[in-house]
Amino acid sequence: MTREEVENETDDMLIDGTVEQQRQDDKAVPHEVNANYLKAYYGKLFPVTDIHKWLSYGNDGKHPACDESYFGRREFSFTLENDVYLRFRSYNSASELEKYIKDSLPFKIDIGAVYSVDPSKRFAYAQSGDNVFTPVERELVFDIDISDYDDVRYCCSGAGVCLDCWPLMTIAIKVIDTALRDDFGFNHILWVYSGRRGVHCWVCDARARRLSNEQRGAIVDYFRVYKGSENSNKKVSLPGPALHPFLTTSYTHFLKPFFEEKLIHSQNLLSTEERYEKILEMIPDESVASELRGKWQDKKRSSNSKEDINIHRWEQLKNLLQSGKHKATGLRRCIEEIVFAYTYPRLDMEVSKHMNHLLKAPFCVHPKTGRVCVPIDPNRCEEFDPTTVPTLSGLLEELNSGASQMQIDSENKSDTISLGKSIKLFKSSFLHPLLKSCKVQVFLLQCCLFLQAFLYFCSIFPAFK
Repeated sequence: MTREEVENETDDMLIDGTVEQQRQDDKAVPHEVNANYLKAYYGKLFPVTDIHKWLSYGNDGKHPACDESYFGRREFSFTLENDVYLRFRSYNSASELEKYIKDSLPFKIDIGAVYSVDPSKRFAYAQSGDNVFTPVERELVFDIDISDYDDVRYCCSGAGVCLDCWPLMTIAIKVIDTALRDDFGFNHILWVYSGRRGVHCWVCDARARRLSNEQRGAIVDYFRVYKGSENSNKKVSLPGPALHPFLTTSYTHFLKPFFEEKLIHSQNLLSTEERYEKILEMIPDESVASELRGKWQDKKRSSNSKEDINIHRWEQLKNLLQSGKHKATGLRRCIEEIVFAYTYPRLDMEVSKHMNHLLKAPFCVHPKTGRVCVPIDPNRCEEFDPTTVPTLSGLLEELNSGASQMQIDSENKSDTISLGKSIKLFKSSFLHPLLKSCKVQVFLLQCCLFLQAFLYFCSIFPAFK
């Protein structure tokens, strides 16, 4: 099935990125991403057993309260060689999924929702006339792309990324992760590098997976601040006389320090007229903007400063807006709005709102770059370097160079190559705590069932009360 045929089907299915982005990504495949390389990767390194444990959420058939059909109702989607696109695939076990992956060698793997019935048998249920095929569970997911920041970065554009602009992703992770944990109480959150231009977030708590589309939309609206476009001067909306506590925390702890200590000079935001005009346009009082413009256009006066010109001009802007003669609410809020416009996370809102949205699987290889989609530790995300992420060709070189000495664990995964660190991070910081939580939930459910049975027994035989 080609991508064009899939797009014409009636099933409403969404994939991370727009259709146009998908086409652009699929046009050129790096030489290193080919069937032979993928065969070695899927055969020796891809952690399919761990992914199965994750997506089963404790429904492993080892306790009476488990749902043995749970994993079998999860949708998988695959992009194969020559742009062959398959969706609504489902598997009853890790061995079935592993066999299919090794046989088909997908260039891309996407994970979808858990449906009410087996996705591969959806047509049989549709013929019955009952609308029983519907998503019932799905992780709350977020998708953030660096290309959405092109109006505030000057080092790269599009899918390009470097160490000067990647910190925008780091700040996004810190802001969103902090709010998800502190404001919503979620604990099991997985951050993954997309393999090219951004990051993905999977919120896997049981109550997050069971959110309705409306509830997901409400959470997305909680994060909604950036509302600008290329044609609008006002990039953000900060209503009310004071910032919401979440926004205050984000601004104080993450956004303002990052903007003033790093972004303003790494991107030279005020170094040229073209760049500082974008900031001046955000000042609602034209007299204030004109005064700053006059100072900055006086190159002789500006050149006398020994400070970085970007920092010097930013201090001038702040001093002028915070001076006693400029006390209008709009001007006081202007500094915050500029910082938010340049640093606040820019989410793909539609990705998070719908349960049936597909998202690239962790540890698959990005078909455009050859980089592996590895997890990111949110507690140390500032140390993550996308330019050093393991690549398919690099991993195979490691395998070949140490094939005779390499120690392979019981799941046929190498602990001695660079990918081993990412797999260990996935297990220790995410998978093991998640499965432990699932066991606790199962134990509590069994206790509730036992208590219900006991109370029913007592109602029949009062003497046992």
